[in-house]
Formats: sequence, structure tokens, C-alpha cells
Amino acid sequence: MGFCPPSCQAAGMSTLVARLREGLPASAVLTDSDVLASYAHDMASFCPAGRAAAVVLPRSVEQVQHVLRTASELRVPVVPQGARTGLSGGANAVDGCVLLSLVRMDRILEIDPVNRFAVVEPGVVNADLSKAVAAHGLAYPPDPSSWEQCTIGGNIGTGSGGLCCVKYGVTAEYVLGLDVVLADGRLLSCGRRTAKGVAGYDLTRLFVGSEGTLGVVVKAVLALKPAPAPQLALAAEFGSSAAAGEAVARIMAEGHTPSLLELMDATAVRAVNKLTRMGLPESTRALLLAAFDTAEPAADLAAVGELCRAAGASEVVPAADVAESELLLAARRATLPALEALTGTTMIDDVCVPRGRLAELLDGVAEIAERNRLTIGVVAHAGDGNTHPTVCFDAGDEDERRRARASFEEIMALGLALGGTITGEHGVGVLKREWLARELGEVGVEMQRAVRRVFDPLGILNPGKVL
Repeated sequence: MGFCPPSCQAAGMSTLVARLREGLPASAVLTDSDVLASYAHDMASFCPAGRAAAVVLPRSVEQVQHVLRTASELRVPVVPQGARTGLSGGANAVDGCVLLSLVRMDRILEIDPVNRFAVVEPGVVNADLSKAVAAHGLAYPPDPSSWEQCTIGGNIGTGSGGLCCVKYGVTAEYVLGLDVVLADGRLLSCGRRTAKGVAGYDLTRLFVGSEGTLGVVVKAVLALKPAPAPQLALAAEFGSSAAAGEAVARIMAEGHTPSLLELMDATAVRAVNKLTRMGLPESTRALLLAAFDTAEPAADLAAVGELCRAAGASEVVPAADVAESELLLAARRATLPALEALTGTTMIDDVCVPRGRLAELLDGVAEIAERNRLTIGVVAHAGDGNTHPTVCFDAGDEDERRRARASFEEIMALGLALGGTITGEHGVGVLKREWLARELGEVGVEMQRAVRRVFDPLGILNPGKVL
């Protein structure tokens, strides 16, 4: 391919913008340089972002189809985006791309209380859907920490989880059907609206977690659950990661199904106290939060409290009521902002290990932090082994940046060595491409690339991401 001088590139961009505006309102095609820069990346550190040719903000399926047809004809890359709360660079621009922001497609199209599903557009905010279905006595359980900002389309793209997944599962378990615009602009409908269905290959599951590399989700049919009872929670303090890990193992082995089982290490506890003045116990090495939304939550908490004491808890404090329980959960949700406030920049890992090896992961992270002379706080969805080691560093200090990146890589290696995976819910994006290949192996990578070529033979959908 010959060199295209700046004048040629400008002409190509002019053609692209003109073609996009043939099927979109002028206000939906943005080219201002400051606007392009503001849409260029998600919330991940150490992920490069290119310069886009345009940002488009469609409001309809037909407009999305027009964007994909235009991009396909002109061989222009397309990067689908939601609220850009992602933590792996999956929504980052590549040079010359169209940033396809779906935030204006934000309608809840249907809520069916009898069949317990909702039909939504991809730009619906997770919290808004939860509030809407609650009016019908229903719940949409997946609740990522960013649930008040993140969109359903982004949740589907990364296969996100949340605090309640130990009992209720992750996004993939709630996506019944999808409408997807393919790379060439065709519209594919897959899945169902029924409680059961096994007709053909499960393409719906294939799109969940694909990070916009196989198609653009424009509508989703989501399963709903009856609204649970209010949660009651307890906090248990431990003098070691091993004791906290033992408590998690005992709780799960005894058959308990908490609605939430979260773990905060000492660094995370201190950070939350510094930010919120909540007065969490800073003498602890690990703080375990457990909650139940059962018919008799107090009895369940009492049983779990005994298991925590048997595992070595120094203190077990049940919340007195729902309001006190919500304060504990608010402390957990404040962890990532609190850690970011320590140094201004964080790099959030997302390794998931077998529950029985949780303590090894926490102790290994502590050793990595000490060796690299960095602050690394850990918060974990302990009930399913999904941990978020968070590396805190000064982005203006080049040596600290280097040590932060090295620590991040060492944590992923540790997760794999413990029989885990490099991502439990944040996705691969740009950040973990090389590590995905290590986890999948040569044959696994070959098969996944073959699937991607079937859906996107020209390679225009979110290039440079995942594989």
C-alpha cells in the first residue's frame, strides 16, 4: 500500500464524514478535535488511544446500520462505545476510526412482569434499568461497581459481573436475546424471549463478552428476577489473609448462598477510611463482608458469623438493620475511588482464582507490592474468587509508572499460576491481549481468530482489541 500524504488523508476523512451525514443528523456526527479527544479512551491506565476521524451518536438501529455500511464500504475501523467506564482500553480509539457511541440509544422498550424480561437499547444505564423494573417488583441483578454510570451495552460487551454475582450470577446469565448490527450493516436477531430455548448454536452467548469485535448490540432481551428482600450484612475482621480465605472456604463448603461476599485488605480499608471517614477497623489484615437477602437473614448471618470465628476472625459485627448494612456496602463500593485518591492514578487488575486459593493470591500481591515499593490494595468478590488488586502510583513519576506496570504483569502471572484467569469481568481490551494468548494457548487463539473472521472478514470492528 502506498503512502497517503496528509492531503489524501484529509480528503478521505472528508468523504467519510460526508457519507456518515447522509444517514445521520449533522448533530450526530462530531469532528471537533477536543470532542474527539474526550471520547478517545475509557478509564484504563497504560492503554494507548489513537485519533479518531469522527464520533457518531446514533439514536436508531437504522442509523447504526448506516454507520457500519459506510465504514465497511470505505474500510474504516469502528470502535463501539458505551459510557466508557471500562478498565481495559476496550473502548479506546484507533487512528482514523469512527467512534460509535451508543449512549443516545437509551430507551427501555418493554418490561414484561409475567415472562420476567425487559427489552432495552444498549445505552440504558444499569441503575436506571434497576429502578424501572423495581417498580414492577422485579430486579436486574448484575450490578458492577460503576452501575450508576455504566450502560447495558457495555456490560454485555465485557460480560460484567458485580457485587451480587456470588448468588445471582453475571451478565451472561441474564441475556436471553440480542439484536446485533454486523460489520457489513446487516441486522442479526438471536436468542429468544422464552424461559427455555436451545434452537441452534448459542450465538447470543458468543456476543456476550466479545467487546464489540463481532458486532454492535442494538437491542437486548434481559431476564429479570423477583425483587429480593432487603439485605442484612455483617463484617468480620481477620488477622491474616489465610484466615479470611479459610472463612470463605467454610462458608461456601457449608452450602451457604450469601447475596454478597466481599473481601477488603488492610490497604483498601485504610483508603476507604481516609476518603469517607467511615471508621472501618484499621487493625484488621482482611475485612470480610457477608450479606443475605433470605427470609431469615439474621439466622443466616449468625451461622456465617460462627464459621468466621471458627476460621479465626478476631471480631464479627452484624449490622443492626438494613440502613447499617447499606453503610457497609457503601464502604465496599467506595474502595476503588478511595484507592485512586491515594496517588491520583490506579491500575486495576481483574484476576479470578479458585476460591480455595484466594489467600495465596492476596499474600502474593502483598509480596509484589513490597518488592516493587508500591501501594497495592485488594478488594475481591470473595464468593467467586474474583479479585481486583489495584496498583496506586504517581503517573508523573516515570520510575513509578514502570514499577506499576511491572506489578500489574506480575499479578496476572500469579493469577494464572494459581489456576485462575486474567479477567473475571473487566474484559481483555488492549490491556491484556498478550496475556489472553498465554491463557488460551495456540489452538485456542487460532479458533477465536477464526470466529472473529467469520463475523468481521474485513477486520474493521474494534481492531487491536482482545485478539
